[in-house]
This record gives sequence, structure tokens and C-alpha cells, in this order.
Amino acid sequence: MTDREDHDHDFSEGQGFDDPYEGFDLDPPELEVDPSQVDPVDTRVVTDSLDERITQNDDVDADELVDVGLSYLGINRHEQAADAFERAARFTDDEDLEQEAWVNKGIAHGQMEEWDDAVGAHREALFVAEDGDFEAEAHTNLAYALWELGEDEQAYDHAEKAVRANERLPQAWYNLGFIENESARHEQALDALDNAIRLGFQQADVYEEKTRALEALGRDEEAQQVAEHAEELREAKERDLVQE
Repeated sequence: MTDREDHDHDFSEGQGFDDPYEGFDLDPPELEVDPSQVDPVDTRVVTDSLDERITQNDDVDADELVDVGLSYLGINRHEQAADAFERAARFTDDEDLEQEAWVNKGIAHGQMEEWDDAVGAHREALFVAEDGDFEAEAHTNLAYALWELGEDEQAYDHAEKAVRANERLPQAWYNLGFIENESARHEQALDALDNAIRLGFQQADVYEEKTRALEALGRDEEAQQVAEHAEELREAKERDLVQE
């Protein structure tokens, strides 16, 4: 495969899962504060509130711990998020919830570039519920972590397993498309990326990856059109960020 420095690929890390997954809400109820009681610009209020909830030892609620972990992710407190997800996984008797917690723990480690820990968490997710609700998410994020560790063949294997486990998960098709491109299988990459787009993956990254596949296949006119669309999406996103 080509040198990773040649292509700064942003793998999907789980955002945008379809039903029944409802994670990664950046504005969950846990982040709401009463402005009459606290200074709304005091960012410590959010973390202090979450810290209080995660350290309660009585009557552990695994669902609530997952929510706390997601809230930590939303404010880039990845170490605390990983701790919350691990506690949730240890305390629940629900295999699907445990699998969800391990997947999210792996994602949190990935945010910190702790790839060995990420791999371990995603493998644990697959171990506890091989055919669980989050099997595809576990496989595609495991592929991401393995790729970062240079385990290219294993990464490809899990990227394929992800789309077999849930053929309607666009992030899984996107990750598979990238690996196909890196392996010079550009026709297969194009098919995978088109699947991601059809399933609603409308980010600039997927169109840039599609441009790369089209250029490699000598379809320069199509590649130019797709590249222009990717640039339009990137500019629109930048405008949205400025307006926020």
C-alpha cells in the first residue's frame, strides 16, 4: 500500500449511525445548565456536572453512563469518556448495550490516537455480541484502528466484514472505499464510495476519495466534476461554522 502520509484520510469514527443508534449528540440534556444558578460561560460547570455523575457508586445505571460518555466526547474529554464507557460495559447485563459501550470506548481511544487500546475495545465489542446491533460499527472502527497501526490486511478484512454485517451503514462503505483505493483496486473503490453516497454520506471527504478513484481510472472529466462538488461541500461547511 502507499505511504499513509500521501493521503490524510479521515476514517469514519461512528458518527451518524442509523436507528436504533442515537449516539454522538453534541447537545444532549446533560449539557444543559440553569443560567440563573451558574455562569453560562463557565465551561467547568459542564465537566463538574459530568464528573459528579460518573463518580456515583450506588445503583449504577449503565444507560446513563453511556450518555455521560457521549457527553464527554462532545466536549473533547476523551479520557473521561473512555472511563465512562468502560464502566457502562462492566455494569450492564445487556449485550447490545455492552457492545455499544465498547465501540464508543474504542472511538474515544482513537480520538487520543491510542490505537492499541482502540483495537482492544473494538475486539471486545465483537466478542461480547458477535451478531449484536453494533457489529458493523465495531468492525469498521476496528478497521480504522488497525489501519493506523499498519495492519493493512486485517484492516481490509474488517472493513469488508462491516459492510457484510450492515450493508446500509454508509461510513463502512466509505472506509472500505478508501482501503480499496489504497490497494489500487479503483473500480471496487468507486463502487464502495458510490454506495456510501447513495446511503446519505454527503461529506466532502467521500467525494474527494471518489475523485481519486476516477482519476486513477482515467475518467478525468468526471473526476473534475466530483472534485468541484467536494469543494462546494467544504465551502458550505466552512460557512456554516462561521455562522455558528
